[in-house]
Amino acid sequence: ECPGPQRGLLTGPNPTDRGKKGSKIHLVTDRSGLPVAVAISAANTHDSLALQALVASIPPIRSRRGPRRRRPAKLHEDKGYDYPHLRRRLRGRGIAPRIARRGIETSQRLGRHRWVVERTMSWLAGCRRLHRRYERKPEHFLAFTAIATSLINYRRLTK
Repeated sequence: ECPGPQRGLLTGPNPTDRGKKGSKIHLVTDRSGLPVAVAISAANTHDSLALQALVASIPPIRSRRGPRRRRPAKLHEDKGYDYPHLRRRLRGRGIAPRIARRGIETSQRLGRHRWVVERTMSWLAGCRRLHRRYERKPEHFLAFTAIATSLINYRRLTK
C-alpha cells in the first residue's frame, strides 16, 4: 500500500513560506464582516480559481420584504480576481463586480469596502487551529473553519 501525501489533500507549496505545504482560506463576507461562505484550497492555487465555487455556495439571503435574494447585488474583490472572464461570469449571474484593477489602483489602500474581509480574515487567524493546519483531511480542516466562522457570527450577533 502506498502512503498518502504527507500533509493531506488540498495542500500545496506555499510561495511565500519557503515552499512549505499549506492551505489557503477563501472567504465571502457581508457588508458588516460576517462570514457568509468559506472554502479552502492548496496554497499554490490562484485566488481566481476559487471564485466561482464561492459565489455558488452563497446561501439565499433573507430580506425583510419580498422574496429571498439568491445572490448579492455587488461583490468587492482585490486584484487577485481582476480577470475579464471572471467579470463576465459575475455579470452573467446578475452580480456587479467591484474589482480593484491591476496596474491602475495602488495596493497600499485596501479600499473602502475590502478592509472588512481583511478584518474577518484576521479574526480567523486568531483561531489557533486554523493558523497552522494540523488535520490531514480537507473535510476536517473545512469543518474547523466552519466552526470558527460560526463562532464569529455568534459573537458579532450577540453584541
